[in-house]
Amino acid sequence: MTNLARKLRLVDYFALGFGVMVGTAWLVVMDDILNRGGPLGAALGFSAGALILLPIGYVYGQLVREIPDAAGEAAYVAKFFPPAVSFATGWMMFLSYFLTLNTMELYRLGGYPVYLPHVLLGLNLTLFLTWLNYRGIQASARLSKATTFTFLTLVVIFALAGASHGSTSNLHPLFSHAPLLSILLVWQVVPWLVSGFESVGKVAEEASPEFAHRNFSVAILLTIFSGLIFFLVVIGAVSYVAPWQSLQSNRQFPTAVAFEQALHAHWIVALIMGSAMVALVQAFNANVVASSRLLFAMSRRNLLNPAMSRVHPNNQTPSTAVIVVGIATAATIFLGEALLVPILEVGAVSVAIAWMAACASYYKMKPGGLRRVAALWGLLVTAVMILVKIVPWIPGHFTWHEWLALAIWGLLGAGIRATRRKSTVPQAKLETSPVAPLP
Repeated sequence: MTNLARKLRLVDYFALGFGVMVGTAWLVVMDDILNRGGPLGAALGFSAGALILLPIGYVYGQLVREIPDAAGEAAYVAKFFPPAVSFATGWMMFLSYFLTLNTMELYRLGGYPVYLPHVLLGLNLTLFLTWLNYRGIQASARLSKATTFTFLTLVVIFALAGASHGSTSNLHPLFSHAPLLSILLVWQVVPWLVSGFESVGKVAEEASPEFAHRNFSVAILLTIFSGLIFFLVVIGAVSYVAPWQSLQSNRQFPTAVAFEQALHAHWIVALIMGSAMVALVQAFNANVVASSRLLFAMSRRNLLNPAMSRVHPNNQTPSTAVIVVGIATAATIFLGEALLVPILEVGAVSVAIAWMAACASYYKMKPGGLRRVAALWGLLVTAVMILVKIVPWIPGHFTWHEWLALAIWGLLGAGIRATRRKSTVPQAKLETSPVAPLP
């Protein structure tokens, strides 16, 4: 049986995790983040959200080390829970990897415009990245590193440019609501915006033979800290260059508009939009990698159609899963925001469910001392993350749109799971799937 290629090093794992975490949401929803919390409320909400994820990141580091399986959460859960629970966990994690990729309106769907450039860009980018990932993980990893460090450089440049044209008076008021409520409203969306560190486990089987086990934890924790610093820099920069209340949600890119008005120059818009384009490629590529590996490994465990477990004999990539992800992504591009907006809203809950399942699995492994505390902490934190979105009387809870999106995703998952092999594969065999050993 052909195994996946083993090429990845520490910098590749960091670039992948950061790529999944930081897409273009910082550009599109910054007005919403500041309206939720104000500058200080947003900064504290992100800090609290990221820091309380550190124990969960630690748990993931241990799980990836013990179970280097591309199925990630589905593999961890499979050791202690029935296959149906394993599938549900993996399917919710797959939802969190669905990402949004507008000037000329093409048509409207559900009252939302779908723009021609959006569709053309999305389709071409989908085709290119599907081909790239089909060819091999090494090419994808090179692109991931190049886009990640280019993006970080561009962010530093536009943040420094704004630093000389802003004012501290723009930061007031520091909170959009009462302080605790402001922090809570921002904290609610942190799981979606800071998720991505768990994607390290999806490519655990592709680690270079020289890769040390401990570096899984290093890559995960580095991703969390880097994501936190990035969001704090962007929140501070946007709030400093213009009064945050002036950011208008009816404009497509309020962050770029704020910088243009502060600097009275259009070049800053070109720089920020260039950063967004690099971030889009970075996030798109990273999500194709993570989601295709997840589908491949779930299929290998007989949780999905067996065809998706095929490994290309020459490229050593999960070729069928990559193509399926490409086709599914291309299809969602035509839906525009009509379906993607509610899907993104439930993203925070879907990733919290997957994190909870991973922490529960680690707790069942009976770790001792602080490791057990980390697992319990992860269970508590993820339970709160889920409750604040589903309990009706908590501000920011699900509306019927989000419940409908979640129901549709569940029905779609049930239909796809029905295509798996009908014969039962022994659990012992599933737990010892053909995973190349790590050093």
